[in-house]
Amino acid sequence: MSYENLPEQFPHISNMADQHGMYQMVQNYLQYMDIKNYAQTTRQSREFYLYTLLEWSGQRGLIRPSEITKPILERFQRYLYHYRKKDGDPLTFRSQYNRLVAVRAWFKWLAKENHILYNPASEIELPKLEKRLPKVILSESEAERVLNMVEVDKVMGLRDRAILEVLYSTGIRRMEVINLLVQDVDQERGTLFVRQGKGRTDRMIPIGERALLWIDKYLDETRSELACGNDEGRLFLSRYGEAISPNGLSALVRNYIDKANIGKRGSCHLFRHTMATLMLENGADIRFIQAMLGHVKLDTTQIYTQVSIKKLKEVHTLTHPAKAKRTKSVDWDEGSSCASMHPLHTGHPDHKPAATVEDLMDALEAEAQIVEEQTD
Repeated sequence: MSYENLPEQFPHISNMADQHGMYQMVQNYLQYMDIKNYAQTTRQSREFYLYTLLEWSGQRGLIRPSEITKPILERFQRYLYHYRKKDGDPLTFRSQYNRLVAVRAWFKWLAKENHILYNPASEIELPKLEKRLPKVILSESEAERVLNMVEVDKVMGLRDRAILEVLYSTGIRRMEVINLLVQDVDQERGTLFVRQGKGRTDRMIPIGERALLWIDKYLDETRSELACGNDEGRLFLSRYGEAISPNGLSALVRNYIDKANIGKRGSCHLFRHTMATLMLENGADIRFIQAMLGHVKLDTTQIYTQVSIKKLKEVHTLTHPAKAKRTKSVDWDEGSSCASMHPLHTGHPDHKPAATVEDLMDALEAEAQIVEEQTD
């Protein structure tokens, strides 16, 4: 999906000048989101989803929120179910769910602000989301094959290898890679500072020695050639000395995965899935994986936010496969410094049960779906 000139993509949105019309009410709602400091990605997706409703409503002569009733929204929900994309595929239930959540949030705000007498979306039932494992996961050998596709004797090749190594080692999100600054890499401590990740939350995470070596090589030999004009300190630069665009980064990673000819497709989020899965298979406790991924809304938040970066670094070193010597599993015995974070050693009688691997994979799949929609 493209967020550029959104209204132009929906020709049936009408009465844009009507202060009580649906379009202006959406603009007021977006302003409210700005004031409340919602994440830009959340604002953009909400805007797109609401314009979908406005386009559908405009085709039916519905121009004001007060004209929308529960039966009309149920018709819109059926429309989403039967809708077919340009490639003939239906919207996934996750996509339908996301659109309806945006609609429900908007009407809730309209009712709260007394723009409408009642909320017609309050009783709309959301589709149940299917429970499934990620479509594609790379094995350790496949991940290495993708990394080795990069021609590191070229200027852009060094940058690309460093990007892939960061994705594989840390599992950070696409926008988190783009927003990295040179100063966010701590070579001495072996950590990466992720600024304003999802939920506008900063976090400190470990990064592997091999990834650090490639970053160091890129900084020494390549970045200075790319930097030009007003250097804002971004770690990874485009060939024009600017920040890499989200779609540009997705295309870059996707091309190397395709080039590896491993029979699997994907982009940045594939490395996020892969990092989490391989570390779980090698013995890392799910709490540490959640801390790495920045899943701040899962049930174990109150537990893993107290994990020290020292412990997180130890678990990463022991369980991430991208290193010279690999230990198959973490020793959770009492003698290990990791033992205090094992589910049997949390020490707090009132803590909630740990999220399951299925919960973690569901969260990753939901993220992947949103990223997929943003790159359509």
